[in-house]
Amino acid sequence: MEKKINNGGSMKKLVLLNVVCNGSTGKIMCDLAKSASNNGYDVTCIYGRGNPKEDVNCLKFNSKLGIYFHVILARLGFNGHGSYFATKKLVKYLKKTNPDIIHMHNIHGYWINLKVLFKYLKNEYNGKVIWTLHDCWSFTGHCSYSTFSKCDKWQNGCNKCPILKGYPKEYFDTTKTEYKLKKKIFTGLKNTILVTPSTWLKELVKESFLKNYKIEVVNNGIDLDIFKPTINKEIYRKYNIPKNKKIILGVANIWEERKGLKDFIELSKIIDDDYKIVLVGLDKINEKEQNIICIKRTTDQKELANIYSIANALLIPTYEDNYPTVILESIACDTPILTYDTGGCIEAMHKYGYIVQKKNYNDIIDKIKKIEKNKSEFHVDKTTIDKETMYSKYMQLYSDKK
Repeated sequence: MEKKINNGGSMKKLVLLNVVCNGSTGKIMCDLAKSASNNGYDVTCIYGRGNPKEDVNCLKFNSKLGIYFHVILARLGFNGHGSYFATKKLVKYLKKTNPDIIHMHNIHGYWINLKVLFKYLKNEYNGKVIWTLHDCWSFTGHCSYSTFSKCDKWQNGCNKCPILKGYPKEYFDTTKTEYKLKKKIFTGLKNTILVTPSTWLKELVKESFLKNYKIEVVNNGIDLDIFKPTINKEIYRKYNIPKNKKIILGVANIWEERKGLKDFIELSKIIDDDYKIVLVGLDKINEKEQNIICIKRTTDQKELANIYSIANALLIPTYEDNYPTVILESIACDTPILTYDTGGCIEAMHKYGYIVQKKNYNDIIDKIKKIEKNKSEFHVDKTTIDKETMYSKYMQLYSDKK
């Protein structure tokens, strides 16, 4: 049961901003909006791309043409410089409604003009700002993560970016200028709290130019009414999953190199016939691997819970991540985790499984067999991964006077 927070009697206005209303960050924003509304806040979600959430008050401040133009600027090395008129319109709305709290999530993604928004926040807005950092983009000159490239230039000033073609893709290296610009724009906000989903990301922020802000850790949470042990034998037939095989599961929205797709392919070459790899979020792979079953990305969370539940282990061979909700979903379905020591993955794992050595496929196989012997020994207090716990922590941040 969600804990009700007294926000002072009168209905305070809350505005949440995120690039989209769907996906992981969009779902967090919209679920927070519903929770805040239940706690007495007048809530509006503002987004820039995609479709709105039907059961939440959502306003879109951009157009397809505006997004396309912003993308072109980003390719030239000027991400965050487009969407001028859309952001002016957004600021006009904020001035008119004068919210008590502005809670920002992902402001990257080709939809907001950074100079316009932060000029308003610094010079005219007098309310509370909460900014949840879902990745490292806010304190780098370009990238969302720099772990895979082993780059630490962001600590002192970016230049000669080694992953310029990574998200957000650029063809010209303006990282030195963009780093300085972000530092100038993003620092100096009043009454501002930064939130990170993991302690790992908090420690990085403390090494960046954002270190002078108050930083709170609020772990991501999931819906335990949906993600729970669920066995529906129909799932085997639907996806041609053999019932007599032990399932090694992988789940991702986008199977980029940093997510470890190549590692799954290499693993498939050496696992014995007792096992089958199932990858969710992938249409197909080029290699003709007999030990891999691909399942297209599913928006049916109950079906996804069913897939977790039939797996013997969830393998997370990611080289860059923050606090993956797929780990939480797997735990909720009583499926143990195997993960690389990456980002906040170990924090999210809650010791419900084992850490495996990167690219050490024999270690992965050994740990899978170890899980089969020791699964009954894994325990976690599932209230720690419940979305209601996350909501309560955010409601407390909203209600705190400082």
